[in-house]
Amino acid sequence: MTRKPKISIITITFNAAETLERTIKSIASQDYSNIEYIIIDGGSTDTTCSLIRQYTPIIDYWVSEPDQGLYHAMNKGLAASTGDYVWFINAGDEIYEPSTISQVFDSQPYSDIYYGNTVMTNMKGDIIGDRRLSPPDKLDWQSFKKGMLVSHQSIIVKRTIASSYNLKYRFSADFEWCIVALKKAGRVKNTHLTLSKFLDGGITKKNIMPGLRERFDIMRRYYGLASTLLSHIPITLNFIAFYFKNKRF
Repeated sequence: MTRKPKISIITITFNAAETLERTIKSIASQDYSNIEYIIIDGGSTDTTCSLIRQYTPIIDYWVSEPDQGLYHAMNKGLAASTGDYVWFINAGDEIYEPSTISQVFDSQPYSDIYYGNTVMTNMKGDIIGDRRLSPPDKLDWQSFKKGMLVSHQSIIVKRTIASSYNLKYRFSADFEWCIVALKKAGRVKNTHLTLSKFLDGGITKKNIMPGLRERFDIMRRYYGLASTLLSHIPITLNFIAFYFKNKRF
């Protein structure tokens, strides 16, 4: 029997004792056996590390030490990973259901990237709705001209095409990371599944305008200034309008 791909699931944490356990449990509940689970903690001062120690039987590698921010921690997770694929499910986020990974890798040939839908949850873990942007039927690196159509928590990338995050960007390095991976990918598969539950809030929501400025710079670099001006202005206006209407993203 052909070996199923090894999936490195990476969780980034910092003072996340309130939300981390449901993330860990969602990974522990997977019926897919070939999982490598990595937790990179930024030197938490709450009970996060005590919680991690309770679950060491299912954690392949973890470390708690100060870092230079979210994307530096993600780079540390990538460096520690040994799987065929990498998937970031950060503290507070969850894999959608126990059979999710098995459904993703239920057939060959295996793709370079898998993607799907995302639902939003609140601090209690209750589903509060779908993500604002829906994944397109077909995804390539040019798709991100229309914004981040796929949540970072709902994209699974072959490790050999997963670059390090660009630490120049504090809020939108994941946006560029997805573009770079898609440019390298030969086969991209829409799973037509909901892959993750994403905890509403976080670094991007709290830093809307700096994040938009970073995305504009990324889009300018990859798509050119004229194309970015044409596509980014309506994205920005819709983004702001949605915020004032719903008070969440």
